Amino acid sequence: MKKKTMVTLCAALLAVCLVACGKSGQDGGSGDAGQGSTEETSTESEPVESTPEESVGDGDASLDNGEVQPGEDAGAGSAEEGWSQEMTKLKSAVVDKLEGEYFPDMAMTPDMLEMTFGITSDMYDDYMAEMPMISANVDTLLIVRAKDDKVEAVGQALEAYRDVQINDAIQYPMNIGKVQASRIETIGNYVIFVQLGGDTQQAAEEGDEAVIAMCQEINDAAIEAIRGELESGQ
Repeated sequence: MKKKTMVTLCAALLAVCLVACGKSGQDGGSGDAGQGSTEETSTESEPVESTPEESVGDGDASLDNGEVQPGEDAGAGSAEEGWSQEMTKLKSAVVDKLEGEYFPDMAMTPDMLEMTFGITSDMYDDYMAEMPMISANVDTLLIVRAKDDKVEAVGQALEAYRDVQINDAIQYPMNIGKVQASRIETIGNYVIFVQLGGDTQQAAEEGDEAVIAMCQEINDAAIEAIRGELESGQ
């Protein structure tokens, strides 16, 4: 009787152990599966960060909008002030020739060109124009590549501007010599206005005539520098 009871208890205990082991295995498998699912979800939802190179590329693309800068031919290549390569070379020829006496430091937009000189966008194919940021200074360089049928009109607009400058120069006596020495020159389709002189203080000690003579010499040098650059490019 005791042996029979012992056998029954052992069988019951074995059955309980088997059931417990089976549940433990299922729970373990379920846990692993759940963990794997969580990891997959986390990986899929993780945002992809762009690299520095990709960010720079996007920025460059937004800047490359096809707009032409003041005085710049489409496809001509950019320059520091926005001028076309040709106009940049012409300006550089003047700057090099004057050796530090080139004072204009503000690029003029097409709107400023029209408002100041009366030269509209339908009158030219290309241009560069710079004048001083300080209104008390009058040093100015303007080079216009006029359309074939607009060369005379551009010249007339510059003559009218020069006349106004001469009449108004009395407001700034220190600039009378520069204004009177200003010059307009036409070379083919290029109409040029030079009102340069740089530092005229030393010449001013000798009187207005000395200032005019000095500025005329500088303007002549600027014109010849432009002429030489145009001829070398032909």
